Amino acid sequence: MTDTYTPPKVWQWDAENGGEFAKTNRPIAGPIEEKELQVGKHPYQLYSLATPNGVKVTVMLEELLEAGHSGAEYDAWLIRIGDGDQFGSGFVEINPNSKIPALVDHSGATPQRIFESGAILLHLAEKFGAFLPTDPAERTEAMSWLFWQMGSAPYLGGGFGHFYAYAPEKYEYPINRFTMETKRQLDVLDRQLAERDYISGATYSIADMAIWPWYGLLAAGQAYDSGEFLQVETYENVQRWRKQVSERPAVKRGRLVNKSENGLKERHSASDFESVSQE
Repeated sequence: MTDTYTPPKVWQWDAENGGEFAKTNRPIAGPIEEKELQVGKHPYQLYSLATPNGVKVTVMLEELLEAGHSGAEYDAWLIRIGDGDQFGSGFVEINPNSKIPALVDHSGATPQRIFESGAILLHLAEKFGAFLPTDPAERTEAMSWLFWQMGSAPYLGGGFGHFYAYAPEKYEYPINRFTMETKRQLDVLDRQLAERDYISGATYSIADMAIWPWYGLLAAGQAYDSGEFLQVETYENVQRWRKQVSERPAVKRGRLVNKSENGLKERHSASDFESVSQE
C-alpha cells in the first residue's frame, strides 16, 4: 500500500465519501422525515429487505408456518434502505438503530417491537416453542452459535464484503485482513459441521437460520463475487450443509420475501408465492 492517511484531530463527516452505501450511512441517529409505517391484518408486521439479516427472519416465519403454526402469519413490508426508508419516523420508532429487519408483534394486548435479527429469531422461537432445543445443554449450544453469527458477520459483511466489493478504492491491507478472518470463520464452521448435520447438533434450529443467509450464500459463491477468491468449494462440510438447508421449502420461500427484483416486494399471504419462481 503506497498511499497513507493521516487522521485529523477532529473527524468531519464527508457525506459523499462512502462508496456504494454513502447514502445509507450517517454519524447521527433519529428520523429525518415524518413517515408512518403501513400495518396489515396479521399478528406479525415485518419491515425489512432481503439482505442476509432480513432473510433470517422471513425464513423463520416461513418455517413456523410450514410447521403448522398458523399464528405466525405475517405481513412483510419492503424497506428500501437505499432510499432512506429506515430513517422515517415510523421505522425509527420501532428500531431506534435504523437497521432492518424490525418486527412488531401484535399478538398480545400491547404491540411489542423487536429489533436486531437475532432477537427476532429468539422471540419467535420462544413464542412458538419451535426451532430452539428444550434440553438445557442443546439450547445453550444453539444460543452460542446464534450469537457467534451476530458477532462474526460484521467482519464478513462490513469488513470483507465492503473492502473487497464495495469500497470506492481497493487497498491490500484491509482486503487481506478481512479475507483472513472470513476464511478463518469458514474453517470454524467447516470443523463444527464435520460430525453434525446442523450447526448446533442433530436438529435444525435458529442457529442455522441465522448463519445460512450469510455463510451459506457465501459458500455458494453468491456473495461479493468472491467464491473463487476465497476457494469456498474447499469447505466441504459447509457445502454439504448449505445445500441441505437451501432445499428446505420454507428457505426457498423466505429468500424471496422483501426482494425488490425477482421476488416479492411485499408478502401478505401464502398465495403471494404463486406469482414467483421458488427455485
